[in-house]
Amino acid sequence: MKPQRKQRLIWIGALVIAVAFAAGLTLYALRANINLFYTPTQIAAGEAPLDREIRAGGMVVDGSVKRADDRLYVEFAVTDYQENVVISYDKILPDLFREGQGIVAIGRLNEEGKLVASQVLAKHDENYMPPEVADALAAAEQAKQAATANP
Repeated sequence: MKPQRKQRLIWIGALVIAVAFAAGLTLYALRANINLFYTPTQIAAGEAPLDREIRAGGMVVDGSVKRADDRLYVEFAVTDYQENVVISYDKILPDLFREGQGIVAIGRLNEEGKLVASQVLAKHDENYMPPEVADALAAAEQAKQAATANP
């Protein structure tokens, strides 16, 4: 084998090893940042890992919100209409948070099966429309009906 060809093969081999090493480090780093979504039924069945950051979501159970008098701490239950999971949160809740509303909580599951949330996200209504747009559509609908009533 010619020295030039041998040197080229060594460079290609080193490049392949470097790319494999970089890809391995990237995958390892990403694995630590993944937080999977679990439903209350999956959490109750024990499918969610303990003491690892996960996302859990569902509808806030009516009458389940319990607030502390002296601090921001709040505890509430979330359901998927099969099982309930209790979530505790010690920060300011989003404005859209209320009973009967869908939420997603990011946090860690403890040994008691309670999710200790670090973040709570409230879902808004999919049918939401800004008031200005709703007023414009209503005015356009009234104008259309007036035009068809007066030929």
